[in-house]
Amino acid sequence: MGLKEALLYRTFGRPRGLLGRLGGRLMTGRDKREMAEWVLSGLAVEPTDRVLEVGFGPGIGIQTAADAAPEGLVAGVDYSREMVEMARTRNAEAVDAGRVDLRYGPADDLPFDDAAFNAAFSINSMQVWPDAAAGLQEIRRVLHPGGRLALGFTPIAGQSSGELRPLLERAGFDDVRVEEGELGTRAFATK
Repeated sequence: MGLKEALLYRTFGRPRGLLGRLGGRLMTGRDKREMAEWVLSGLAVEPTDRVLEVGFGPGIGIQTAADAAPEGLVAGVDYSREMVEMARTRNAEAVDAGRVDLRYGPADDLPFDDAAFNAAFSINSMQVWPDAAAGLQEIRRVLHPGGRLALGFTPIAGQSSGELRPLLERAGFDDVRVEEGELGTRAFATK
């Protein structure tokens, strides 16, 4: 990995330190909320759902999901301590009320019980997981039978839409559908 790639990874892929906090601030623009709304609209979150976001960054998706599930629980895991703190600050009221639970950790070892969630999503995160297949299998583990998954990628993420269907199917997901749109790519599947 060259210097440029290492700096981008530390700023956006696995944000750490000053560069990570700067990256987190850059990830809070209006277009990020639009992407979260677009991905979540296809997930059909119900007011009482238990929803998981993997790789939540500064907490825009968490906030959007908490608005969609005001009587449920929204949990998240991120592998950046800086992002966990930023997301906790952004969602402080919901965290204090016990409606949002944010944790530090990797995608391939989720700190949640089997079948704990109705729905799960990830936006612009899977491409930086060390093992995407293992992360998807972990998400499948924590979903209820019939649970729904949504993945979203902006064009800058560099995720090939052609790789999504086979990857999701190998992880054990059914009813896989991949859509291209103005904001990027989103994929949906069920357990």
